[in-house]
Amino acid sequence: MVAEILYQKVADDIKKNILSGMYEVGSLIPTENELETKYNVSKITIRKAVDQLVTEGYLLKKSGIGTRVISNSLFNKLSKARSYSSIIKEHDQLTKKNLTVELVSAIDTPLKDLFENQNIIYVKNLYSLDNNPFILVEHFLPNINLTNNKSKFNNQSLYKFLKDNGQEINSFKEEFSAVNLDTSDQELLNKKDSLALKRIRQGFDNKGHLIEYTTSIYDSNKMPYKIEYEI
Repeated sequence: MVAEILYQKVADDIKKNILSGMYEVGSLIPTENELETKYNVSKITIRKAVDQLVTEGYLLKKSGIGTRVISNSLFNKLSKARSYSSIIKEHDQLTKKNLTVELVSAIDTPLKDLFENQNIIYVKNLYSLDNNPFILVEHFLPNINLTNNKSKFNNQSLYKFLKDNGQEINSFKEEFSAVNLDTSDQELLNKKDSLALKRIRQGFDNKGHLIEYTTSIYDSNKMPYKIEYEI
């Protein structure tokens, strides 16, 4: 318990230094040994603190180089809002299966009015809860080259993928609705009834350009949709 509190305190202090500008974006934070000395804690505690900030999107570790600050944006300050998937992982096993990654015409997508004459990346994933189909997610991503990127969708988060391709989410908006599934989606989710919860998320860069459009279909009978916020 004490170790848990220690690593969280170290992570919070490093984050404070990032947000205040003491550790600037693009700069390296102190080495592991320097942080051990500064906080008078073990190597394991420092690694856990740094790993947490990597997960939250503030830091990036590079072997042989060090740990670099990659963001101090408002989006990262929302990290104390615990996502639905992170809550689920505490209680059950959430696994992902990629169904589709392809380049499609925007005409056939929800983005047809904005990107009429463009091709966009279409990704479809099926998430399972303890091996039971649970969430069906479709990503529509404009302005990203698909070449050599297909395999990365299974190995990293969407937002890490976007950032690696020069697209950084600055703000987003969401809307929820109750929907009746078509036969195909109902079969994928292995639902006897057709009613489900639908979430639409739109992500924008710092110039207000749409860079992500995601629809998620939830079988909320398996677990209600919830988010935990810490103020």
